[in-house]
Amino acid sequence: MRSYLVVIDETNEGKVALRYAARRAARTGASVEVLAIVPPAEFVQWGGVQAAMEEEAKLRAEAMLLEAAGAIVEEAGIQPTILVRQGEPVKAIGDLLKERTDISALILGAAAESGPGPLVEHFSGAVAGTLPCPLVIVPERLADEALDRSG
Repeated sequence: MRSYLVVIDETNEGKVALRYAARRAARTGASVEVLAIVPPAEFVQWGGVQAAMEEEAKLRAEAMLLEAAGAIVEEAGIQPTILVRQGEPVKAIGDLLKERTDISALILGAAAESGPGPLVEHFSGAVAGTLPCPLVIVPERLADEALDRSG
């Protein structure tokens, strides 16, 4: 089964990208993979403190994903797969795309005010032609009616 990979965080553009992916998946019979990335913690001299900081960041990401998953189930009737990866976001996404052959599209949200964001800039830039799947960029200000038409 093909799936749509959505990278989300606590921003509005991530939520819009997720709504787009859920609607698209419901129409096409695909699944949704929701990815949150826990960035590497800054180096802390004491390993126990660093491990606790990383675990806290991972728990926040998992809670955010569970909330997002609930929204998908409610809105589109789809049970998404929840993924949490640690590391630099660009590398984590790139590695996941290399590992998985069933991902039909990488779906990212673009912020309305502050520019497209580092992930959109990276994946729509020089590497766009080497991606193993299409890239879908969803504008943050896209209204639900427009999502319905495009999904």
